[in-house]
Amino acid sequence: MSISSCILCSSTDIQHFFKDTSEHHASDYYQCQNCRLIFAPPKDRPSRSAEFDRYETHENDPQDEGYRNFLGQLFHPLNELLEPESKGLDFGSGPGPTLNLMFEEEGHTMRIYDSFYDDDPSVFEETYDFITATEVVEHLFHPGKELERLWSCLRPGGYLGIMTKIAKDDKDFFAEWHYRLDLTHVTFYTKNTFRWLADHWDAHISFSADRVIIFQKKQ
Repeated sequence: MSISSCILCSSTDIQHFFKDTSEHHASDYYQCQNCRLIFAPPKDRPSRSAEFDRYETHENDPQDEGYRNFLGQLFHPLNELLEPESKGLDFGSGPGPTLNLMFEEEGHTMRIYDSFYDDDPSVFEETYDFITATEVVEHLFHPGKELERLWSCLRPGGYLGIMTKIAKDDKDFFAEWHYRLDLTHVTFYTKNTFRWLADHWDAHISFSADRVIIFQKKQ
């Protein structure tokens, strides 16, 4: 199957990156030579029902301190940047919304969105001081469209906080990388991908932790 353009930046400079021929995970992966995104083609994406079945196995409990600590990787550095009583959106909140509660406990106002569990598109008609996407962007079939929509919902000076494992431009690393083995993980971002996004948006970017990226929109 030929890939005509990048699903993030629309560049036509696409190269085949890796082919997994293992018994349980046959998939091709391509890499954009412009923004360095690595992604699976449509033929290797899960069906919506297969996606949902996988998400139903997630045990996201707002009372689980371990889960809260996991989300804290993004919560703590982002919360330190926010003005009191900021307004936020948690994009991809999942079956057990928790990050929104953590911010509400700090006095912020939150809305949530999830295409499977809370599909209310009216959230995109509002603007926000911050938007979070924890363990979400690797699931996106159309990251260019989805990330642009989120960015357009940010007020000037606002923050977009992303948490995802960062890929490397290394086929040997990718071959052994457990993160790609989840059938719902189809889009992988290198550090250069996030730097491309920052340049594209003319935004400030910081890598707050191994898997935490925070963009700030210019005033």
